[in-house]
Amino acid sequence: MYILKTKGTEKIPDYIQIRNNEFVLIYHFRTDRVEDALKGSKCKMHIQKIQEIVSSLKYGKLEKMEL
Repeated sequence: MYILKTKGTEKIPDYIQIRNNEFVLIYHFRTDRVEDALKGSKCKMHIQKIQEIVSSLKYGKLEKMEL
């Protein structure tokens, strides 16, 4: 899986994209709502780890994520 953090504007918040190995978008959510976005997903057991990754992730840099 891959993760990407996109920078928002004054009116549009920052977002996170999680993509599979074929770069197909799986999840798209705001950076301030990681827990709410992933509660009902397959990644719900990895919420804490994803929150840590999001906080240290640089804008516009695609990174491989191992869960």
